[in-house]
Amino acid sequence: MQENKPFLIVGLGNPGAQYANTRHNVGFMAVDVLAGDDVVWKSEKNALTARVETDGRRLIFVKPQTFMNNSGLAVGGLMSFYKIPLENLVVIHDDMDITVGNCREKIGGGSAGHNGIRSIDAAVGRDYRRIRIGVGHPRDFNLPMDPADWVLGRFGPEQMAEINRVISQIKLFD
Repeated sequence: MQENKPFLIVGLGNPGAQYANTRHNVGFMAVDVLAGDDVVWKSEKNALTARVETDGRRLIFVKPQTFMNNSGLAVGGLMSFYKIPLENLVVIHDDMDITVGNCREKIGGGSAGHNGIRSIDAAVGRDYRRIRIGVGHPRDFNLPMDPADWVLGRFGPEQMAEINRVISQIKLFD
């Protein structure tokens, strides 16, 4: 972790009102909360960005506007422009293999079929911090539903309460 360089905190999602509050947009929801209410979002390098300074750290919160499958375009462009090292990249995204209300972190690894992660991996490499927020899988609810339709669906009220609880507990730094 290079403390003198900014940290890029990326929340994955799809742009547009039709995708707001869908399972696939839980990354957008997280960066909205983590960045705070007082930030100003601006458009740059295929993304919406907001700058925050906290505890001597410069944070750039990011919501790629390229659609999920091309997230690497925005992330790679911002990392190059701001000269951000890979160890200062944090990506927050949905994970169907984790139950709703749970969150896991790891550094590196494969994409596990997540196209946004696959795109970022191809653009910048794999060894960055990932915060994976569980959105569950349709099989967890005995639903005969295509997983692609599941992630583009919205949370029910109880699930949304669990997602809000998990997001409120995310710690970017110790």
